[in-house]
Amino acid sequence: MSRAEWIGLVCLPAALLISFLDVGLSFIPLGLFILACIVLPFFPQSSFFLPVICRGSSGKKAVALTFDDGPDPLSTPELLDLLSKHGVKATFFVTGKRALANPDLMKKILSQGHGLGNHTYSHDCLFALRSTKRMLQEIESTQNILRGFGIRCLAFRPPVGITSPRLRKSMRQMDGMVIGFSCRALDRGNRCVSGLAKKILDRVRPDDIILLHDIGPKDHSIRSLWFEEVESLLSGLKEKELTVLALSALIGRPIMMRDENS
Repeated sequence: MSRAEWIGLVCLPAALLISFLDVGLSFIPLGLFILACIVLPFFPQSSFFLPVICRGSSGKKAVALTFDDGPDPLSTPELLDLLSKHGVKATFFVTGKRALANPDLMKKILSQGHGLGNHTYSHDCLFALRSTKRMLQEIESTQNILRGFGIRCLAFRPPVGITSPRLRKSMRQMDGMVIGFSCRALDRGNRCVSGLAKKILDRVRPDDIILLHDIGPKDHSIRSLWFEEVESLLSGLKEKELTVLALSALIGRPIMMRDENS
């Protein structure tokens, strides 16, 4: 039973009991429940509608790096070189649309030992409001594309990290898990990259799942700044004696499997 269901089971009887004393006051627990349903989905750490893994369980001085929204020819090649230079393995939550358009980048990500996660097909920012059928289409179409690269993804991250009650059914069908995050720089999809490294390094803690984006700013100067920030982040994590682990190692669960039928 989800936290939303538990809270609902508490608030509804409470409203009924309060109504015997004062009908007007009975709307307070109902209002609080509605408010929770509106606000808490924006905070994946709350696991309000379904379980969301937002932190690791390694117990080590370690973190995981995750990159959303790629692959992108403007950012992925140089990012992979940067990760290789530092000997770091990351997880790329890719969209089906971009994976289909950039097969060589997908193969390069996998060949270098990085992980992949499902980030829907089109990255619809209103994904959480869509019907169950639409959610399944977005997730399953991406699963099919990723199978073409020989893998079955077990990790899913919804666009902008927002969940909904309908996502639970989609996860059951995917036989997967929702991965959130516990540390980010609020970079707005690499629209705000200045100070990215410092923002993360100031707040990062052991077992954090760090959210970044694999989207190349079209402006070359901003793109160069982004690479500098990622480099500073990797160096800063090392200085803080935080090891970068693969996401699967940090959470103690596989995030993808080789698909023998592909």
